[in-house]
Amino acid sequence: MKRCVLGLLALLLCAPVLGLHAACVNSVVLVHGNTGSPGDFQNTYDLLRQHGYGDAQILAPAWGNRYCAACNDHYGSEETPVRSAINSALANSCTGRIDVIGHSMGVTLAMREIDALGAASRVEHFIGIAGAVHGLWSCGAYPFNVATATCGTYGLSVHNPFLDSIAGHRFGTHMVSLKSWLDEINCYGGICTVDGVHTSTIPGEDASLDYPYGHYQLLWYTAQDQYNLLQIH
Repeated sequence: MKRCVLGLLALLLCAPVLGLHAACVNSVVLVHGNTGSPGDFQNTYDLLRQHGYGDAQILAPAWGNRYCAACNDHYGSEETPVRSAINSALANSCTGRIDVIGHSMGVTLAMREIDALGAASRVEHFIGIAGAVHGLWSCGAYPFNVATATCGTYGLSVHNPFLDSIAGHRFGTHMVSLKSWLDEINCYGGICTVDGVHTSTIPGEDASLDYPYGHYQLLWYTAQDQYNLLQIH
């Protein structure tokens, strides 16, 4: 009996230690938007940690020039941090698969890197929040109004070579867009659609969720829905 009691006591003492280990879940890559920062995903990060994700399982690369929105595009130095984060997540995910959540220009930047790496089959969930997947009317239609990098060949002008090159590609097993018809960035002049669809929709997506939020609130206020979508298998 004494031996049994000691064995039970040892198990109880070890339980809290075991609880410190992160669950085996997909590593998650969080990609912020133009002139944003990893902190933009704070609500999402906090919720993932509350649900057992370890800090090492959440990667949030900082990319681009934070002080010059017109300077950033989807080519060169902007790519490197995001590609490195995706590669690191793939290499270290205990499930062998990852999830990717992007916001704004981070959606299309993440798409480019997944496509370039040929990693779509290893991305279980791709969530695009307020992305300009079909371009921004504030940038005009290519090749007009392309004086800045953000609106140029590798930017977000409508039907530019970059956006056309990834159109219709897969970026994960499950693809979902979160969008708003009140988005002050993507609905320039009150027009949210390109070729008849909301610019944030992802061709071939499983679902598109609508919210009555602005461009940044769409990220900040949907953390619970983002987490719920990651639970779909």
